[in-house]
Amino acid sequence: MIVKLVFWISAGTTFYVYAGYPLLLELMQLLFRRPMRKEAITPSVSLLIAAYNEAGVIATKISNALALDYPSHQLEIVLASDGSTDETVAIVRSLISMGGRGPTVRLLEFSENRGKLAVLNDCIPQLGGEIVVFSDATSMLASNSLRHLVANFADPEVGAVSGVYTVVNHCQASLGSQEDFYWRYETFLKAQEAKIGGLTGAHGSLYAMRKSLYPFPPAGAINDDFVIPTSVLRLGFRIAYETKAISYEEAAEMEGFGRRVRIMAGNVEQLRQAKSLLWPLRPLPLFCFLSHKGGRVLVPSALLALFLGNLLLWHSPFYRWFFWAQIGFYVLAFVGAFRGLRPKLLRLPFYFCWINAAWFVWLYRVVFCRGGEASYQARTHAAWH
Repeated sequence: MIVKLVFWISAGTTFYVYAGYPLLLELMQLLFRRPMRKEAITPSVSLLIAAYNEAGVIATKISNALALDYPSHQLEIVLASDGSTDETVAIVRSLISMGGRGPTVRLLEFSENRGKLAVLNDCIPQLGGEIVVFSDATSMLASNSLRHLVANFADPEVGAVSGVYTVVNHCQASLGSQEDFYWRYETFLKAQEAKIGGLTGAHGSLYAMRKSLYPFPPAGAINDDFVIPTSVLRLGFRIAYETKAISYEEAAEMEGFGRRVRIMAGNVEQLRQAKSLLWPLRPLPLFCFLSHKGGRVLVPSALLALFLGNLLLWHSPFYRWFFWAQIGFYVLAFVGAFRGLRPKLLRLPFYFCWINAAWFVWLYRVVFCRGGEASYQARTHAAWH
């Protein structure tokens, strides 16, 4: 009976996190949907780009920022270098010296590499915009992104707004199509959460907040795209999700199992920071956070328990067939690791296993590789990814 209970709890957890929760969000729209007011407003905006050794992309990023469709007299572009040791600063200086018409471009140079949040905290008081827009150096923005993003601030209840993260050039990366599918799924979840006022966090590639609400979090914290926007919930504001404010990133930039381990480490760190949703209690954001981010942390261990429990229940015909279905799934995942299956849908089992395997690697590093060292690596990498 205990083994059956473990089996069904594990199966239920996995189903709920990836299928049941999205369906529940659709139903919750009927009870909790809170429309937001949008207007074509143009408040003063500071586009803040924190960078560390981004010489390969920084010129393209600034050119992209200068081409944004927003009144130039209401926009300043600020590049903050966190102790870059490559040509990042020199490239920015050369672009500034060229001058030209358009928004103001400023360079804030910090000689010591201290981490992203330390840089953001030092930059905020020096910005002139009423709205601060945060964006990664590797993410390019659609020309109308700022207009769509700030339109949400016409609603006085909105304290922060997340843009959308989009993968481009799928075919140039081995898992590009799968990454694109994953982020489309994430976009759907976040859009539904925002409609009921339950969204927490934002996409680090593009998000904005009212400068007056910036929380100045501890410099050692990670997950700035969670800590900073989520802080507005404690003040009674909400986070909007703007699907028309689009940031693009090359699929090749998103490759690597190490990146998935860092994302998993970030999810675990966010669970530690969830106490901010408890007081004052924010029921919907807390529910959405635990179902979304909390659930992703539980699924890897649930998959292991499901497999082992199923093995112990082999004697029953139903469980035997379920076990063979699991074997078929993992065989398909194994084959997908070494071959480009067609149709590409057949490679989703590998991608699913790949992202969940990151939890076990993270756990191994914490337990066996000196927890302090693992924590340091997670903080260092998460700060710039």
